[in-house]
Amino acid sequence: MAGAGGEGEVIKVLGGWPSPFVMRARIALNIKGREYELVEEKFGSKSELLLKSNPVYKKIPVLLHGDRPVCESIIIVQYTDRPSFPPTPTTAPSPASGPSTSTTSGSLPWAEL
Repeated sequence: MAGAGGEGEVIKVLGGWPSPFVMRARIALNIKGREYELVEEKFGSKSELLLKSNPVYKKIPVLLHGDRPVCESIIIVQYTDRPSFPPTPTTAPSPASGPSTSTTSGSLPWAEL
């Protein structure tokens, strides 16, 4: 997926598709409805971008939000939950919308399942 982050900032994820840690970061971005670019890293070699973005551990995944690198999959998930990481404007719910808890029959919404 390619696209722009909040305020025109590009979001990139450095990693490889078979990594469960990269998948965790990608799932968090998909749940938030954010568009991002997956920059494939070859296993066994490290790109200059990876070495520059994660100079201490030199491991994937790394989320690049604009020029800010965020390393480690669980930290990436926490970062996507921050208010400063707004959802994509086209997928953001309006303040008036939300889950409806009322039903016409007065029963619980999941009781009909």
